[in-house]
Amino acid sequence: MTQATQTGARPNNIRVVLFGLMIAMMLAMLDNMIVSTALPRIVGEFGGLNHFTWVVTAYVLGTTVSTPIWGKLGDLYGRKSVFLTSVVVFLVGSALCGMAGSDMLGGPQDGMVQLIAFRAVQGLGAGGLMVGVMAIIGDLVPPRERGRYQGMIAGIMAIAMVAGPLAGGFITDHLSWRWAFYVNLPLGGVALLVLITTMHLPKYRTEHRIDWLGAGLLSVGITAIVLITTWGGNEYDWVSLPIFGLAVLGIVALVAFGLVERRVQEPILPLALFANRNFALISVIGFLLGFAMFGAMNFLPLYQQTVQGASATNSGLLLLPLMFGMLVVSLVIGRAITRNGRYRAYPIIGGVVMTGGMALLSMLDTDTSKLMSSLYMIVLGVGMGFLMQTSMLIAQNSVEQKDLGAASGAATFFRSIGGSFGISLFGAIFANRLASSAAGDAFGGKSGGEMDLAKLKALPPAVREAVLGGLADSISHVFLWAVLFTIAIPVLAWFIKEIPLRTANEAPPQATPEEDAEVALGKAPVA
Repeated sequence: MTQATQTGARPNNIRVVLFGLMIAMMLAMLDNMIVSTALPRIVGEFGGLNHFTWVVTAYVLGTTVSTPIWGKLGDLYGRKSVFLTSVVVFLVGSALCGMAGSDMLGGPQDGMVQLIAFRAVQGLGAGGLMVGVMAIIGDLVPPRERGRYQGMIAGIMAIAMVAGPLAGGFITDHLSWRWAFYVNLPLGGVALLVLITTMHLPKYRTEHRIDWLGAGLLSVGITAIVLITTWGGNEYDWVSLPIFGLAVLGIVALVAFGLVERRVQEPILPLALFANRNFALISVIGFLLGFAMFGAMNFLPLYQQTVQGASATNSGLLLLPLMFGMLVVSLVIGRAITRNGRYRAYPIIGGVVMTGGMALLSMLDTDTSKLMSSLYMIVLGVGMGFLMQTSMLIAQNSVEQKDLGAASGAATFFRSIGGSFGISLFGAIFANRLASSAAGDAFGGKSGGEMDLAKLKALPPAVREAVLGGLADSISHVFLWAVLFTIAIPVLAWFIKEIPLRTANEAPPQATPEEDAEVALGKAPVA
């Protein structure tokens, strides 16, 4: 039995702690966006265009498999020490990423492989950062007040998405892509100093039982499925022994994971949480949100730097409309939820608007002006702003305080796993579409040649136009596929029941037996 001494943070201390948490969240988000603008330059140095999405996939996959583990560790051992450990792991991974392919580690011939491996280490730490920030806010602030603070965190995420491409572009153009990773070190040092000295959380006493078997099975199952979506139709035919073997491994591991979770005393991902309708729905919505958002957004800098001819710095500036739309809406929605306690309409609206944004981006071609693409990105950003913090708020309001870490971890987990699948699947779609075009021939087809932007500009006009047309078509095709996933978000959000937000960290209202029966029959009432 877990007991907590409610020491908490002093009221006048919450803002200082929040500052440290914001820096930590910025670390996790900033790095991904910095890398997106640096990727074309990294691929130009190391080669392997068909593997470039793995630099992002490894990070998101590491985040995904570690998120529920960090959340559960925080529930059992206390969130402060676990959270600070995740910050240290993230910083170690950042330093190693900056050293990838250097003379110290054997030179550039293995640079891409090293970078992908070190990004996985960095992702392991990032999983603890994201779930830790949300769970710590849940410890400090009751649900009714949480909308404002989570809105601020969502705003910081948007700022990081703005600052990331800008910083990444500037660093890539004027320093080296390696500093896209080294920049995390001083920021992480400040976050550690602030949180060690100011954060005071409840003290826990518990019998420590970590479900390592469940964590291992979950990691194997997720990794196998991500490899299928990455390699299927690209490295291997869909009907081939490696793909079939991965499918069997993934299914067996996930089925075994479900059996283990039903029997262990401290499951890493408590399946009982999914008996709650709101939690189950928002988990699927988070999966779809991550799938479309992370999967598709990583192709925008590639479009801007190749088809639109922007520099790395300018491609960061061109993402500002997307981030501005997300930032403004996140802050407004967070304050609105705190003021009136209503939240059900926001994920419905967000899903509709986000689908519209993806549909608009699927029309990108070589003739699309920067102004028009900016308008498309504003629409997408507004939709994301409606969804980002409301999904976590609904998940946390659906569970008891003792399960807050597990719930926060599960919500972050499903968004991250969606991102893993999205990046790998969209990367495979992009690679296959590219390989059959003039751009694929120019960049080595499926063999993954180097993408040298200088050589691209030096091509004869007619050839360059054909290559850019192939690139634009491949990228717009990714956004078209994203629509198929985002369109399900407002449909699922319609069935969310608006349970009043708690004004203290008490047990949530429980569904009646009649409501549970209706959920089981698929007749969930609409609030």
